[in-house]
Amino acid sequence: MEKMKRAERMVAITQVLMLKPNVLTPLALFAEQFRTAKSTISEDLMAVKGSLQLSGHGHLETIPGAAGGVRYIPEISKGEATAVLNSLAERLNDKERILAGGFIYMTDLLFNPSILRPLGLIFAGAFRQKKPDVVVTIETKGIPLALVTAEALGVPMVVIRSGNKVTEGSSVSINYVSGSSRRIQTMSLSRRALEARQRVLIIDDFMKAGGTALGIKSLMEEFQADVVGIGILVEAQITSEPKLVEGYLSLLQLKELNPDSGKTTVVPVFL
Repeated sequence: MEKMKRAERMVAITQVLMLKPNVLTPLALFAEQFRTAKSTISEDLMAVKGSLQLSGHGHLETIPGAAGGVRYIPEISKGEATAVLNSLAERLNDKERILAGGFIYMTDLLFNPSILRPLGLIFAGAFRQKKPDVVVTIETKGIPLALVTAEALGVPMVVIRSGNKVTEGSSVSINYVSGSSRRIQTMSLSRRALEARQRVLIIDDFMKAGGTALGIKSLMEEFQADVVGIGILVEAQITSEPKLVEGYLSLLQLKELNPDSGKTTVVPVFL
């Protein structure tokens, strides 16, 4: 490789780090790749670190020692997070999204990477200090949201199934009461999916009464897991009934849903 100028090298270093978020990269690897001294790489990294802090797109963690290196921690600025949530709330307030049963159609948004990635960064920033070992969700619509959150945190994601799957092997199953339909349902998780006593972050797309979240917490108790947080994209607040779980974080609240008038009010609450 032809030796790069400093500006070119800094751009390349930034690209390498951002393509591998939460992964520790040794300085020696950069020195070898760009054919320059570690001291020069260290100076470049200080400049990259300052640039990231100014832009609000994350920060660098430096680990000293022979086994150390640098790690990129992705983040989202407060201004960008506010814009993302305001835009999403506006799109959800479209009367064409109203569904029977007090729900809003969100599938197209939940499978749009350009919308999901910022949401994952928002959740990751809110729960990073809780140091979760794994992100847990239940199939199906919450999977993309949980995946981008897990990626931003640099941890695995685990999916709870609505029933037993032969390909999952031995599973733990529990019955729970769905908060929205008040029906008894079953959720299960493979015994191999989660190690005992792991720190778990629960992520889901919608909460009405909280029955599903409560069921997930109960299932996590079977694995002796410690639930360190619950993140919900949209929380329904259209009744005065208390939720079945406490201590959750919602990004948006559904405050009004009137199918007759086509009136929907979704507002950001995490700003």
